[in-house]
Amino acid sequence: MATINFLFRSTKEEAPLTLRLLFRHNNADFVFGSNTKLLVSKEYWTKQHNNKRIKETETLATRNKVNDELGKIQEFILNAFNNSEANIVDKKWLENQIDFYYNPPAEPEQLPTDLINYLDKYLEFKSNDITYNTKKKINVIKQLLVRYVDYSKKPLNLTDVDGNFKMSFEAFCLENLYAPNTIATALKFIKTICNHAKSNGLNISSQLGNIKIKQTKIDNIYLSFEDLDKIENTDKSKFTDSLLNARDWLIISCYTGQRISDFMRFNDKQIRVENGKSLLEFTQVKTGKNMTVPLHKKVLDILKKRDGKFPYAISDQKYNAYIKNVCEIAEINEVIKGSKKSETAKDSGIYRKESNDFKKFELVTSHIGRRSFATNFYGKIPTTYLIYVTGHSTEQMFLTYIGKSNKDLAMELVNYF
Repeated sequence: MATINFLFRSTKEEAPLTLRLLFRHNNADFVFGSNTKLLVSKEYWTKQHNNKRIKETETLATRNKVNDELGKIQEFILNAFNNSEANIVDKKWLENQIDFYYNPPAEPEQLPTDLINYLDKYLEFKSNDITYNTKKKINVIKQLLVRYVDYSKKPLNLTDVDGNFKMSFEAFCLENLYAPNTIATALKFIKTICNHAKSNGLNISSQLGNIKIKQTKIDNIYLSFEDLDKIENTDKSKFTDSLLNARDWLIISCYTGQRISDFMRFNDKQIRVENGKSLLEFTQVKTGKNMTVPLHKKVLDILKKRDGKFPYAISDQKYNAYIKNVCEIAEINEVIKGSKKSETAKDSGIYRKESNDFKKFELVTSHIGRRSFATNFYGKIPTTYLIYVTGHSTEQMFLTYIGKSNKDLAMELVNYF
């Protein structure tokens, strides 16, 4: 059993009261003291606090206020004492308890258990680890989930992500004309969210690990060296200045293998010359990797005609539109199977990927430079070096990216027998 009393132990005219904790343990008496933050005057404490004949209204109010605070402090410390082992109670323990009284530990945050709200929490957790573009892609998936929940007319909890959810979600997406790989990407991310929630102690479906996600092989659309020669050798007079600028960027992208978020930021100050070789140094936006890429002669030729400068930067939207025009003028007309975004209905404002046979120029987008670099130089430059430039995590990912199957690799291996 413990008791508490309060003392005024300062030589100052006003000071905080000292709390004294007294208890007996194992036939020994213990007394520990520590200051509170309750300030009182020496005169009040010694002459008025315990005076039972106080008549002044102001002094009575002060005593009621002081007693109320002292009661709260006493209750807090005694509760802490009763919930602790007596052998750990010492002066430091008492100081900590008084600090907890004035600065109570924050209540642990209750994490959301529904998928969409937890997705927002995931973005908070990862705010410093992912790029702006990745956040945009995640928010696209979030909006798809919001539409799915509206469609299903029932909440979607983390524990609901199971085999039945997969079937229902896929059916909804296919009905709304989403491409199979778009659906697969969304499901893969949903699994990531659920596993992140599990790591934070939340319950998820025991079936999550059984959800298998299959990516559909995509068409490997790229500009061959022959295509690039046609683009380069097309009469300049057929292009406007804007198209010539975009044409140069297209060639640069096909010989550096970088994303538009990177190559559209290239400038001459990033170039250094070492042992007579021009090297481009930059940091990839998506991965944060510091890159040093040797400049191909085709890139150097463009820089030479532009007095050592790269073309001027333009928006992604303009670039995508311009390079289609460039390739159409250069008669990149080979009919190939591919997919492009098309409006689902006139003036609907809703676009989905449509698979069909198209002229190649219709399928050209800003990503074609990176894919063209990887495909054209495969087998000519060691794969290890190509992976360094493209930034793929594994050789298997790289080979999938350029559309190489096991059969393709086996046929290439035949050349060594």
